[in-house]
Amino acid sequence: MPTLDQLRREFDALNHDYLAVHKAKEDLFWDTYMAVSDDDAAFARAEAAFKDFISSPEKLAEAKDAVAKLRALPAGAERDALLHGFAGWQALFESNIIENDEARALMSGLIALESQLFAKRRDYKMRHINERGERETASLSILSTNMAANPNEAARKSSHDALLGLERWVLDNGFLDIVKQRNRFARSLGHADYFAYKVKKNEAMTVAQLFAILDDFEARTRDANVRALDELKARHGADALLPHNLRFYASGDVTRQMDPYLPFAKAVERWVSSFRRLGIQYRGATMQLDLVEREGKYQNGFCHGPIPSFFDGDAWVAGQINFTADAKPDQVGSGARAINTLFHEGGHAAHFANVTQNSPCFSQEFAPTSMAYAETQSMFCDSLLDDADWLKRYARNAAGEAIPDALIRARIEATQPLAAYAERSIAVVAYFERALYALADDELTPGRVLELARACEQRILGVAVSPRPLLAIPHLLNQESAAAYHGYLLANMAVYQTRAYLKKTLGYLTDNPAVGPLLAEHYWRPGNSVSHNDTLQSLTGEPFNARYLADACKRSADEAWAEAQRQIAEAAARDYPASYPDTLDARIRLVHGAELIADNADGDAAMCRRFEAWVAARYPDSAA
Repeated sequence: MPTLDQLRREFDALNHDYLAVHKAKEDLFWDTYMAVSDDDAAFARAEAAFKDFISSPEKLAEAKDAVAKLRALPAGAERDALLHGFAGWQALFESNIIENDEARALMSGLIALESQLFAKRRDYKMRHINERGERETASLSILSTNMAANPNEAARKSSHDALLGLERWVLDNGFLDIVKQRNRFARSLGHADYFAYKVKKNEAMTVAQLFAILDDFEARTRDANVRALDELKARHGADALLPHNLRFYASGDVTRQMDPYLPFAKAVERWVSSFRRLGIQYRGATMQLDLVEREGKYQNGFCHGPIPSFFDGDAWVAGQINFTADAKPDQVGSGARAINTLFHEGGHAAHFANVTQNSPCFSQEFAPTSMAYAETQSMFCDSLLDDADWLKRYARNAAGEAIPDALIRARIEATQPLAAYAERSIAVVAYFERALYALADDELTPGRVLELARACEQRILGVAVSPRPLLAIPHLLNQESAAAYHGYLLANMAVYQTRAYLKKTLGYLTDNPAVGPLLAEHYWRPGNSVSHNDTLQSLTGEPFNARYLADACKRSADEAWAEAQRQIAEAAARDYPASYPDTLDARIRLVHGAELIADNADGDAAMCRRFEAWVAARYPDSAA
């Protein structure tokens, strides 16, 4: 029987070996996705090495053996800690295990196919007509913002046409081969298809269990969605439901009116201040933020942690975390998108910086970490941006004037009727991917898949074509995020459950320093050592409940405005705490590719000033 010292050495070696292979993969992931490097082959090799590590049958056997040996030893602090850690490794390996040679070969082929598609996608250019009437190359974020805010219909249509072009490009450049390979891989492991495999892997659910939740939510919000589209059509005419018009008629004028109050250059400062006043701390993490669009850069925000946080014995290993946005600072609406990304990805970073277990296996974003659990943290943070009291405290123009109540009301009147549509825009991805992976190989043709996408959009969204066509969504192309988009909807259900509990017990959310410590204790500290449902029960006292989000979607604009008025009045009368944490307890670097824009070595305020100056110099037409 091995001694505790021997098992401790094995455990430490496992932790350190994982850190090495994980960091090597994540550093190359960042460089290739940020277009700092085009060494796609090196990234593919590093990702294959990482996949081999987390899916190793030998490592799973060693973890199981260690767990069995530890259970045979007398209980005690060191034995119990090692048992907890090795059980975490066992869960990680079991979630990712590839138990046969055929599946391992299929996974290797899949990584190669995805790497080839990624390299080609990086070189693919989309073009549209911008605010100035110029035809320009545009990212996904820029296309989306243009459709929401540009008053010129032809310009908006050019953005949507670019997305439809991307759909066709994806289908003609290897995506369908990837779908076939994913299905072959999943079936070699005994699953019906890749969708079933991912739902089981990411959420520990069957497809039937997932769709029991989604179908119930779809039924609860169906009438609200139909009513909202009918009202939009009645106000603006049938053309309001065209895919390039829908977002504009829903909120375009309000987006333009709000733009001076949410300038891009102030986004970092407002994120730092708001999170600090929530009591959120990053426990010494190093964070690298790349926020501005450029050619070749990945066109979607994400947060990855090259170094997961954990206690290495008694020594704290602070996280190293990267996150990104794809903003164009001189575009109307870019400031609102930037602050949303900072809160969302900054919420992910707060989560992964605060996992305080004894192994990095508990603090990484891949299975067995539930996507719904991970997204609950980020989506809770970005939900604050819709709160009237947050807007009154933080949304200010260049003269320092707070956003008017009338504009908050106009925003609610524009967006609340389409709340159900917004959530169904998440759900439709799951309905489409379930049907996509159920197709036989001979049915996986561009025409059949486009037909399927349009049918799903019509059934779930109620429009012939989505403003965000399904096959233009980047998550579908990467195996980590493919067949997992429903995690966002499950997360938002948990977000509204969390918000309801915190508002009931704390009274308010914006700038409440009790929020961060509560999230850290109940949601972040355990990492994936407990289930998503267990974290919800730990904080709220009740299991996962979708009712809170469904009820929020069904509220009228008048009801939502009444709640906003109450928030504004209570905030005006509130005595906020006299002091908050001085910093986020993080080392922050703001970069643009290989260029360092600013860091907080001289303090957060100096970093924010340098960032604002950089934005003003590079984008003189951006809002001040």
